[in-house]
Amino acid sequence: MLTNNKDIKAWLDRMNIKKYTINDTNTVTVDGNVDISDNQLTEIPVQFRIVYGNFYCVFNSLTSLNGSPREVGGGVYCGFNSLKSLEGSPQEVGGDFNCSYNSLTSLDGSPREVGGDFSFSHNNLKSLNGSPREIGGNFDCSDNNLKSLNGSPREVGGSFYCWDNDLNSLEGSPREVGRHFDCSDNNLKSLNGSPREVGGDFYCRDNNFKTIPKCDTIINGEIFW
Repeated sequence: MLTNNKDIKAWLDRMNIKKYTINDTNTVTVDGNVDISDNQLTEIPVQFRIVYGNFYCVFNSLTSLNGSPREVGGGVYCGFNSLKSLEGSPQEVGGDFNCSYNSLTSLDGSPREVGGDFSFSHNNLKSLNGSPREIGGNFDCSDNNLKSLNGSPREVGGSFYCWDNDLNSLEGSPREVGRHFDCSDNNLKSLNGSPREVGGDFYCRDNNFKTIPKCDTIINGEIFW
């Protein structure tokens, strides 16, 4: 981690970051976007404090989010890295948080608040423990190794995607899903534990149902078997 003001400034300029302030603590505040994507980074060498726009660090070789800002006014996009943990990630994110296509085995350290979508598909997760309690947009945990939905947010404002996992139960699902709920391509034999209410469509194709299962969910759209 760079701690010398001159070195920090040189790195920020090399990354073409504008409208920044280096604080007395050598942390960096940026009044705009930060895009350090596709730079072969294995670490974030400065400590960001607040980024008022979006924070992009996709297509690197990051194994940690140490150095990322504590607060981001827009979205955080850290997909296509080598992350195994979300420790060090921003804790308050006004927009989306997308960490898909990594090597995550845990959601420990994930943001406390996500105003938009929370997407972490195509990882190696076996548990949702550590996820935020409420998500303003979509929650996408598809294509992982989940056997349970325990640890899911209580409420999801958008859609909830958990297709292509190893689920044999929907216990632990959010209580309310504002839009669609998709649990296709799992090992479900029943719909026990499904949300109390789904604002859009309910997708449960390609599971192990022997007959059409009972569904107590209030579905405001259609159900697709």
